Amino acid sequence: MCRWFAYVSESENCLLEDVLVTPKHSLAKQVHEHYLPKLLSHDPHNITTQQEINARNRLFNIDGLGVAWYTDAESDFINDCTGLRPSLYKTVQLPMNDLNFRSICANTSTKVCFAHIRAATATPTVPVNNHPFVFGRHSFMHNGVISDFVSIHRELCNLLEKDAYANVLGSTDSEHLAALYMTYLSSGRGKTSWEEEYAVGDMAEALHRAVGTVISLQQKTLGLKAQPNSLNLATTDGTQLVAYRFRNHKTEQPPSLYYSTTAGVTLNRKYPDHPDEGVDNPRASRKAEEHGSHVIVASEPTTYKESEWGLIGKNSVLMVGKDGHVVLESVPYEDQWNVEDN
Repeated sequence: MCRWFAYVSESENCLLEDVLVTPKHSLAKQVHEHYLPKLLSHDPHNITTQQEINARNRLFNIDGLGVAWYTDAESDFINDCTGLRPSLYKTVQLPMNDLNFRSICANTSTKVCFAHIRAATATPTVPVNNHPFVFGRHSFMHNGVISDFVSIHRELCNLLEKDAYANVLGSTDSEHLAALYMTYLSSGRGKTSWEEEYAVGDMAEALHRAVGTVISLQQKTLGLKAQPNSLNLATTDGTQLVAYRFRNHKTEQPPSLYYSTTAGVTLNRKYPDHPDEGVDNPRASRKAEEHGSHVIVASEPTTYKESEWGLIGKNSVLMVGKDGHVVLESVPYEDQWNVEDN
């Protein structure tokens, strides 16, 4: 499976280097190494516990990198554009070996960023297949897999609004799911509606509807042969964020997903402490309490303080509003979605 990192704040910029490169367990270093605190299978005493955890979290993420960071550059130069818009960088090089990525991170700060490293399944290792996927002001990324996607691909495409379909540049299940989400979020009104802001509850509802559609198509096409999906999803409009941790199996767990409302202080070099234990931070110039409110959602924690991170439960959705308020709740779930072991 892939790994991803999301940061959103109303008031506090993060330096991309601080959150994506510097930590010992930064996203850029999760290509081969993993840190999975608090993660248990459905039966922690069963000998299959570690096997189950590894099954959806231990792949090598060597097939591409993507970063979307939000800036106000477009609104500075275009009269009818307001708010932040995503800049995008994608590469198939390993993150720590990509000098362009390293330079961007060292010289870019932002209040909102999405970053993703990819473990490809059955699609080509090319930049257009890298997450995040951008639709106007909206960005989308996914860790997991839509099972037997090839079997529902054609029918899913028939549900996409024409602009959303045209915006799909690659061949991944994830990008098609993003297009379905945008079709539902915008009520099929086309790409001009992608510049609009929507209520965070509407974003969550569109995400849930897209997930339900995928499962319905699988059940219609494959019947009892349908396999479970791992859908760890994130979307943002540059001010709000919705994250989803989901697997439609009665007992199996989705890939890992954590959140924090305090780790941004530890990650930011302006403030005391350091993401790696035992490392001094002589550059700190501000007090921890001066840091602005923020939320981080990530496949794995990126600081040494386990207490800074909470594990998002199976089949849960996390919503961050414009004011930074966090709501974590169970997603609406239908019993018929459960896939039985064949």
